[in-house]
Amino acid sequence: MTVTADEVTDTGAGQAEWLHIAREVADDLAADAVEREQGGKAPLDEVAQLRESGLLTLLAPAVHGGGGAGWRTGFAVTRTVAAADGAIGHLLGNHYLLSFSPRFFADPDRAAGIERDSAAGQWCWGGGIGSQEPPLILTPTSDGGWLLNGYQRCATGVGVADRLVVRAARYGTGEPLAVLVDPARQGVETGSGGDTFGQRLAAGGGVEFDSVPVGADDVLGSLSPDEGVLSPFASLAAPTARLVSVQFCLGVAEGLLAEVRDYARILRAPWQPLSPQPWPDSPPQDPYALTTYGELAVVARAASALADQAVDALVHGLAQGEGVGDEECAEITVLAGAAEATASRAVQEITTRVLDVIGTDAASARHGFDRFWRNARTHTLREPVAHRLREAGDYFLNGAHPPFTLPA
Repeated sequence: MTVTADEVTDTGAGQAEWLHIAREVADDLAADAVEREQGGKAPLDEVAQLRESGLLTLLAPAVHGGGGAGWRTGFAVTRTVAAADGAIGHLLGNHYLLSFSPRFFADPDRAAGIERDSAAGQWCWGGGIGSQEPPLILTPTSDGGWLLNGYQRCATGVGVADRLVVRAARYGTGEPLAVLVDPARQGVETGSGGDTFGQRLAAGGGVEFDSVPVGADDVLGSLSPDEGVLSPFASLAAPTARLVSVQFCLGVAEGLLAEVRDYARILRAPWQPLSPQPWPDSPPQDPYALTTYGELAVVARAASALADQAVDALVHGLAQGEGVGDEECAEITVLAGAAEATASRAVQEITTRVLDVIGTDAASARHGFDRFWRNARTHTLREPVAHRLREAGDYFLNGAHPPFTLPA
């Protein structure tokens, strides 16, 4: 699949306009984020807002009716929205990845057709193609089509998606395939993800497939990690997915820091003694509070800097299309994995320690500070950093290329 430089190196006025739109959407989401998160309703209104803003078609080429932006803008938009509402940011980031998956795995003509249909219908994409799920089974039929069976227990956006992309194993061979499914088809039954303590608005949950008919054109391509099956360009789907995770984590961390900053300026730190006063009454002068916020700001900036390096490397790789090589793909994958591990640790530290500065008032439901920790922890539980660090170490010491694995 050839991707033009204009699609992946979007900067300047175009990116500024999209970020302006994203900030407007984020401001609207932030206004009632606590109430909506505590209500836990399906995010139909939120998806409608994303659709109306044009953000759902952001990555589709302009010639296909989309926004014509590239991944640099897509990542920045995801991070902006996640700072205001982590679950909606997570839903949007995964939508970008899944809606881009035909470019990674399908042939160019089929990918272009899907993108035209998606842009025209302003589809919201959901599902998941991570390798952690037990595979669905795809069985060939006599007419050249397929039947899809099985249960996927964890999929993002299934409650609001217009299309699902799922991972299925070809019957008889076990080869993993990316499959596009219309959830309105008979035999598709989506469940609720309401039993999780976080990501309540990501419309996640289980989805069951009971002899769902799948057309030959809806089997996008292989997801096999076996050497030589995927082109280096298709393998860039893995670091792209990891950088979506990174932007979610950084958005949540930065969103909480921004939200508590003004609150902390008028709040006495819980460890600050009432009397005597060894420092001025103003909470921002409390040396322990200042040190904690300083440490957390450094953690966030360090994780952001590494993420920027990884995004630059990915954008450069995508710009080469099918010309990208195996070695560069490996370097991009390792860097994206390192960024994910760093962002995961950063968001866990920030969403835990910042509450210590606020003290017992942080437990008040009216503030909703806990939603940042719950959204982050629900996400990071699915992707332990140990795997990314092992891959980085193996590449550093032995030059071993990371295996092709997509995150949950």
